[in-house]
Amino acid sequence: QVQLVESGGGLVKAGGSLRLSCAASGRTFSTYTMGWFRQAPGKEREFVSGISWTGDSIYYADSVKGRFTISRANAKNTVYLQMLSLKPEDTAVYYCAAPLEPYSAGRPSEVRYDYWGQGTQVTVSS
Repeated sequence: QVQLVESGGGLVKAGGSLRLSCAASGRTFSTYTMGWFRQAPGKEREFVSGISWTGDSIYYADSVKGRFTISRANAKNTVYLQMLSLKPEDTAVYYCAAPLEPYSAGRPSEVRYDYWGQGTQVTVSS
């Protein structure tokens, strides 16, 4: 079993920034690909970014490329999502996620994610 706890969400004006954190427990964090997703009201959950367990494979949704940066600190069992130049359309609940098995070989954007955090709200005002 794994527990994922997100933090760092909040209310920010357009053009502002936030850094989300996801603390993982219950497994060997460094061997797992991690992902960030978001779900806006009335919309389906969508992939935002993912980072492989090795840290050398990183993917972003086109909508956030150049503005968001994912990173991981294995010593802290934490994955981060730095969000810059935020837009109102970035408003959503953001979730971190992890797969069931370690050493995922697929792209972080294509991995099946089985464990999810409770989410953190990000609201960007215009």
